[in-house]
Amino acid sequence: MNNVMDARTGDEYRAGYTEGYRYGGCRAVLARVPQFSAPKRKLRVLYVQQGFEAIDGGVADALRAMTEECIVASPDTMLQAAISHCPDLVLVMNALHVFPENHADQIVQIRQIGIRTAVWFVDDPYFTEDTVRLSQYYDAVFTHELECVPLYRQAGCGQVHYLPLAADPALFRPLQVPREQQYDICFIGNAFWNRVELFDRLAPFLQGKKVMIAGGHWDRLQNYESLSAFIHNGWIPVEETVSFYNGAKIVINMHRPTAAGHDNRNSHNVPGSSINPRTYEISGCGTLQITDIRQDLTDYYRPGYDIETFRDADELRNKIEHYLNHEQDRLRIAWRSLWTTRRYHTFTDRIHRLLGAMQL
Repeated sequence: MNNVMDARTGDEYRAGYTEGYRYGGCRAVLARVPQFSAPKRKLRVLYVQQGFEAIDGGVADALRAMTEECIVASPDTMLQAAISHCPDLVLVMNALHVFPENHADQIVQIRQIGIRTAVWFVDDPYFTEDTVRLSQYYDAVFTHELECVPLYRQAGCGQVHYLPLAADPALFRPLQVPREQQYDICFIGNAFWNRVELFDRLAPFLQGKKVMIAGGHWDRLQNYESLSAFIHNGWIPVEETVSFYNGAKIVINMHRPTAAGHDNRNSHNVPGSSINPRTYEISGCGTLQITDIRQDLTDYYRPGYDIETFRDADELRNKIEHYLNHEQDRLRIAWRSLWTTRRYHTFTDRIHRLLGAMQL
């Protein structure tokens, strides 16, 4: 009995030491990151949020820091807020899912008042059936997806800009987390079919490891029974997601499929070349990320330096095995990813670009 207790205590000590060492390194990295600074613009901006907690807070904070006034409105109060405040710009986040059916008519009315409008599509290219139509009502269109830029230009939009996503440093940050939120491997996201195929192939390898898989539709797995102990069905709140990212030795990132009919509304069949917000968010927590490859990944991170990549299940399995057994290699990449993200990939940078592109 004493031997069992001693072993358990030893495991807890090692886990606590490793987590403290990782977190201490993250704090040291953050102390060395130069702060982004930009002059405050004499602008009043109405920001219409969609309800993406991971994005809305970062955008609103950046607007408050860089403009004289940022008014935040919901999709339902957008038109009335624009009439009441008469801002220089109405910036709409995504314009999908929770926006009223007459949203386009409201944008027309706002423009008739003489207020400039912009939309930032951050679900591209998965809802092109809707975004192509909506894009034509705005003065300016921003998209995080490179492949959608020519699509909107062909649709007749006068101003179309590529604007990558980012991480909100107030949310996606290094934390110390309790042992019950510490895992060897973590994946948080819905079970799109390419992800199902990947985890079905990984199922035998994952046995005996501490794994967390969270999201919806994971009952699609052929190996659901053998992986069920790892699966947390349903939505994970953002703050809990941040804790799980921090507590994992490795976080896997895999982009969803873009082909029409694969759990999307991409009837234009636009491919995906740009990295998802999760890429920045995981890195902002100071955790090793192993991601599949999108075309523009190397514009933002350096594989093998501040991120890791995989092309198939075999390569992913080999890299997981390596980094679970080589702690210093894992931590070095994780700390570099944190530095890169805080230095270059926050919403302050993105809003600075957006306002510059609109010449405001």
